[in-house]
Amino acid sequence: MAKVTIISETPKNPITLMGERAGVCWGADITNQEKNYKRGLDCIKSGHHRVMEYVNVEMILDGYSARVIREWYTHIGGAPTRLQASTRYINYKDFEYIIPPTIESNEEAKKIYMDTMQQITDACSQLEAQFGIPREDAAMLLPLGMGTKIVDKRNLRNLIEMSHQRLCTRAYWEYRRLMQDIMKELTAYSKEWAYLVEHYFQPKCELAGFCTEKKSCGRKPPLQAE
Repeated sequence: MAKVTIISETPKNPITLMGERAGVCWGADITNQEKNYKRGLDCIKSGHHRVMEYVNVEMILDGYSARVIREWYTHIGGAPTRLQASTRYINYKDFEYIIPPTIESNEEAKKIYMDTMQQITDACSQLEAQFGIPREDAAMLLPLGMGTKIVDKRNLRNLIEMSHQRLCTRAYWEYRRLMQDIMKELTAYSKEWAYLVEHYFQPKCELAGFCTEKKSCGRKPPLQAE
């Protein structure tokens, strides 16, 4: 079961923190938390989103496929950093993998998929136990559908901009699910996070008011070519 865990180093009051950082440069009273909150809200409503880069989001992404995590790594703006579970130390007897919904809903296809994964598991274990092949070499058999775990750190601005692309209906299904899981956990983390998720985490068509994709899902009308 895939799971997102927000780490406690993530600030509970991100809007207040943004207002405090902005207040330093404005020569404002940063000891008043209500004023900090209002100042932070004014900043993001006015489109001054650089203050979002002062809010770090630290989380554990567990049980998502290596494939989607590879895509996750493409969003490198704002100098995010991460640690990932190494394939050198995987326990092949407890090998976890992701089943796409299209395969999960088809019993015959699901059986072929699961049997193949089991063959990979058995082959990796056999290579290591019977032939003395180092685990790091046997792991070359592992598919991108294997489950993995990372500890991730990135700033709010990077995460919001990621949501514009990855909440799009045309985005890879597991990435959409990952973004939705992150939004759910951040919403539960605090009221300020709930506000940010509700108002700023959205697909790019909601932001632009029209669809920017060549092949639209129909959620928003495409921009008419002149």
